[in-house]
Amino acid sequence: MKNYLIAALSGAALMLSSQVMAADIEAGKSKAAEVCASCHGVDGNSPAPNFPKIGGQYRTYIAKALKDYKSGTRNDPIMAGMTANLTPADIENLAFYYSSQAGGLNSNK
Repeated sequence: MKNYLIAALSGAALMLSSQVMAADIEAGKSKAAEVCASCHGVDGNSPAPNFPKIGGQYRTYIAKALKDYKSGTRNDPIMAGMTANLTPADIENLAFYYSSQAGGLNSNK
């Protein structure tokens, strides 16, 4: 039983690490400049108080929020339009890029 548990946890860790490694920070930076920077800033630290600062936010949170905007689970007409053409890879790359930026929300990079 103990060996089964270790194997299951190891497999789960490998799957999660491969998802993180599959994200491309440069592609995320490029997509951020193209799609997100006008509101959130290139580094995710918008100077405008009406746009959230997303730099340094947790990768999983950013990915979930983008997926929820895209699916309509989270409702915002502007974000729905901005996420409509994002691919799953775009979402992972954006989440990886913004989570790697400085921002006071996530000190564990």
